[in-house]
This record gives sequence, C-alpha cells and structure tokens, in this order.
Amino acid sequence: MVVCGDDGLAHRLAAELRGVYGEQVTLVVPPSERSVRPPVVGRARAASAALLGAVTAAVGRAGGGAGGGNEPAGSIRVVEATEATEAAFADAGVERAAALALVYDDDETNIRAALTARRLNPRLRLVLRLYNRRLGQHIEELLDQAAALATGMGDAALDASTTVLSDADTAAPALAATAVAGTTKVVQTDGLLLRAVERPPPRPGQTPPSGLATLALLSTTSNDPAGTDGSEGSGDQGPLLLPDAAAVQGARGRGTVVLEQVSYAGPSLPSGRSVVPSFGSLFSRRLRWSLAGLVGCVAALAVALTVVTGEHPLYATYMTLLDLFAINEPALHQSMARQILQLLSGLTGLLLLPVLLAAVLEALGTFRTASALRKPPRGLGGHVVLLGLGKIGTRVLTRLRELNIPVVCVESDPEARGMATARRLRVPVVLGDVTQEGVLEAAKIHRSHALLAVTSADTTNLEAALYARSVRPDLRVVLRLYDDDFATAVYRTLRAAHPHASTRSRSVTHLAAPAFAGAMMGRQILGAIPVERRVLLFAAVDVAGHPQLEDKTVGETFQAGAWRVLALDRTARDERRDGGREEPAVEEAYEDPYPGGASGWVWDLPDTYVLQKGDRVVLAATRRGLAELLGRRSRERAGRGTTG
Repeated sequence: MVVCGDDGLAHRLAAELRGVYGEQVTLVVPPSERSVRPPVVGRARAASAALLGAVTAAVGRAGGGAGGGNEPAGSIRVVEATEATEAAFADAGVERAAALALVYDDDETNIRAALTARRLNPRLRLVLRLYNRRLGQHIEELLDQAAALATGMGDAALDASTTVLSDADTAAPALAATAVAGTTKVVQTDGLLLRAVERPPPRPGQTPPSGLATLALLSTTSNDPAGTDGSEGSGDQGPLLLPDAAAVQGARGRGTVVLEQVSYAGPSLPSGRSVVPSFGSLFSRRLRWSLAGLVGCVAALAVALTVVTGEHPLYATYMTLLDLFAINEPALHQSMARQILQLLSGLTGLLLLPVLLAAVLEALGTFRTASALRKPPRGLGGHVVLLGLGKIGTRVLTRLRELNIPVVCVESDPEARGMATARRLRVPVVLGDVTQEGVLEAAKIHRSHALLAVTSADTTNLEAALYARSVRPDLRVVLRLYDDDFATAVYRTLRAAHPHASTRSRSVTHLAAPAFAGAMMGRQILGAIPVERRVLLFAAVDVAGHPQLEDKTVGETFQAGAWRVLALDRTARDERRDGGREEPAVEEAYEDPYPGGASGWVWDLPDTYVLQKGDRVVLAATRRGLAELLGRRSRERAGRGTTG
C-alpha cells in the first residue's frame, strides 16, 4: 500500500493500514525542511502503531483462536518527495503496489497524481481525496475506464477501481453518531448508521436486550466499560469474535458486543412546509399573555357596564368596544360610574395599540420566505446544537437531517459554506460568535441533547465546550480537534472533570482514516470496528463466485470466528426478480425492520433463506476470515514475495 499526502490524514491512514489491516505501507510525504511538524509526528505515530501491532500480533499468537490474532505484521517505509511525480512513484514502488491513496489537501494535485499513477500501473487500486463530489464522480468513471481499456479485462478489472472520498463526508457519519449515540464505532451502509455497543454481563435471571447481531464476547476480566482499546484486563480468556448461539448462551460473566442501528427518539423540528403556521409559532409567550390580559380587561369592563347601566350584555360589550377604539360619543351627561368606565376603556385602547403592532410584526416574521434563516422554535428541546457551517459542519448537518434529528446551527459568518444548505433544509441558525455571551443561550443549549463543535478553530471548539459544560454539566459534548494528541488530552481532562457526562473529542483525520483504509482494501469494505485488541471488518460481497455462500442458507454460511452474513441487498434481489429470475419466497420469511426507509438492506434475514447467485450481502468477518472468503491471502503473499 502506498499513501501520498501532506497533512495528518496521510500519517493516520498509514498507521491504520499498518495497525488494523497488517499491510506493508510506503508513506510519501514532503521533505521535512518544508513541513517539519507533520512528518515528525507521523513518524512517531507510525512507530507507535508498529510497536502496538507487534504487541498485538504477539498477544494473538499467544492467545490463538479465530479472532484474527495471527495476522501478519506489516511495516511503514517513509519516502520524502516534494511532489507526486513519476520518480517519486518509482521510488515508492507504485508499479508493484496493490493500492495507492492520494490524500493531498489540494484537489488538483490529487487528480494530476492519479492520472500519472493510472498510466504507470493500470491494475492499481486508487483512492483519491476530493471535496468536489460532482468532479469526483467524473474522475472515478474516467480512471476506471482507463484501467479497463489498459488491462483489456473490462468489468473483470473492477479490483483496479477508483474511489473518490472526502474527509468531510467520511467523518460526518461518525460525528453524527457520536452526537446521537455517544460512540464512533459505527459503520455506514446505504443511508443507515450501525454502531457496535458493548453490554455488561447480564445479571442472574436477566435477559439481555438483543440487537441486530452478536458480534463478540468480551474478555472475562475486561474492566474497560467504555471499550476504548482493551488495553486493560486481557484476562485468562480473550475476546471471542463472531460466536455461535451456543457460545453466547453458555457465556458466563462475559460482556457482549452487539450491532444496533443508530436512531434518534427525541422530538423533531417542525418541517416548515405547513402553509398555515400554528398560533403558538405566530406569537411569543409574552405577547400571548398580553393579548389574554387585554381580552380580560375588555370582558371586565363590559360586565361592569352591564351592572351600571342595566343594558343587555351584548349591548354593553358593543359600547365598551366603541369606547375602546375611541369612536363612541362622550358620556357627558351620564352617571359618574359610566364616565369612569369610558375613561378606563380609552386607556385600555391605548394599551392595545402597541400590542397589536407587536403581533403584526411577529406574524410577519413568522411568514418569512424560505430563503431567510429560521430562528429556533420556542419550547424546542432535545436537539443537537451544531457549531460551525464550514466544510465539515455542512456535511454533518446534512447527515443529521437525513437521520431526522433536530438541529440548531451557530455560525459567525453569514456567508459560510453551509448557510445555503441550512436555508434549503429549513434548519434554525443563530448568527453570532459562539464565544460571546448569549449566543449559545439563543441556541437553547440548556435544553439540548448534545453539543457538536466542528468549527475550524480548536480554541473556539474548546471554549464552547467548556462554557456549555458550565451551563449543563451533564450535556453530551463532541469536539472536532485537528491534532490527535491534543484531542486525546482534552478528552481525558474533560472526562476527569465531568466523569458522569459523555465527552468525545475527535480529529477529522482520526475519523476519516478508516474509510480511506477500507477503500484501499477494496470497494467491498464498509468499515472496521475494534473489539479490544482485535478488529471486525464489515464488507459488502456478491454471492456469485463464492462457494461458501452460493446456494446455501444463511445458517449454513455462518462460520464461527470467521464470518457471518448480516444483511441482504433487497435492491439487487428486486432487480433479479424484475429480470424474470426465480428465487425462494423470502417476503413471508422476514419482517423488514425499516419499512419505507432509505435503506435497501434487509437486516433480519431468517437462517433458512437460501443465498442465490445474484444476491449481494453484508457480512462481518475477521481479517483472516475475510481473506479466506475473498481468496486474497494467497495472491497477496505471492505479490509481496520475500518482503512479506
């Protein structure tokens, strides 16, 4: 694997490939005299990752089992080059590489380097970092077509694919899941966010709640409830990945890792599509009380006039309204009580004028156009406060709204990148500097579910988090911080200061690296979730060509400790049905847990369903199990030769 970049994402990606997938990595970075800090930090992290990988491999060899502990250890080689030229690619061995990641911060640099690399090695799997989505789609098609023509293999050259990713797009699901569920152990597939949840051992007689699937049994003496790294309490018995039903039922005193859908059950924002808004949205609470008080005064004056004059109540009310609007005759030759009531009615009419003016102004403000920014609705609670509408904030906002999560944005720049997106999605926005007093209060931080600070300034994010903590000590806080070490230090300090609150501090490179690494391993890799010292991979695989899956039931395909089928792509199934191909009746055999949703996957497959040649499934697997299923282990060893 070859990684080329000029910022922290390149170093984090290299460490991810080395530490998680056990790959041999060549890291191409600018010379140290041009960029001192990133290469030094990168080398330190690479060395730490190599040391951690060596320890992991040693523990795996000692513990054995099917968890993937015997994976081959990789290495990281650093090559310094000013630009990604043919000479630099030759020094990095791109001609012999399986995959190349171009993660420079400039789109043009990545595109130019990708064209050069595709010419040098048509079979190379390319991963590009581009922010422009539309341009990225065209680049994917162009480079894939060039690879197919150069190899002469057509669709068979899909392994030499081109994948265009954005660090903002890949980090947004994890940030959104952290704000909602408090975890970044998530996998995204077809509009769904899935998370791995660690559950403590059930009490005697207690039936633990079940998720979509049981992914692992934790170590018998694991004392890390947060599931951060599994570095403590390895115990006499390590984690058991992908256990069968007998192992789950027979487990005593062991926590489990289950797969769940990330969902939000709190209140939702008004959609803003109603033609006639509600009365509560037209007027503020203070104005409503003022109107109610004036109505009460008019009623009291009408009753008093009825008692004084003995007239019918309707006639008395009519006369009171005439006095109120100052269009009645003066009560010159009438009783003193009648004159006093007329004066009081006129005074009430004077008070009515400013109230009516305020009501008109508020009503006009409610009927604003869709292009105007909305303000947080009155009485809103349980929402997510999002700070920053830049490149990352815009993607996070879109992801949160796709999950139907209410959001209130805070932005200091009226011309920020995400302002147009906020208008289009009808999301309330508070304009102002978050460091100024009253801005977070305007976003109703005291009634929010979580604070998500993703501005480009680390100090701004930290200051907002600390201020939010002072307002609500138990508030869930998620910070985007650029530097990994700084993010770790902030996380530990906030956790120590507020042990009962949920705090997460993440860098974008930390969140984006797994997606880039998965793309380098192949398009079928959806993500990876760590389980203590081991890793579970999630992949989308076509059943055709895999004898372990084809023409077998879901129960028969399950291999404990190796792989497990989790979901079926109903889109592929429907396309096969529309094409006239027959398949077993599956509609009556499962209940779709997400009817009418955006997902095209069925996550509650019965064990009796037979996988057909045209099916596409999502499965969880260990590294060794996935390599065995895809038949890549022997090819990789042959390709690496003696360097492995």
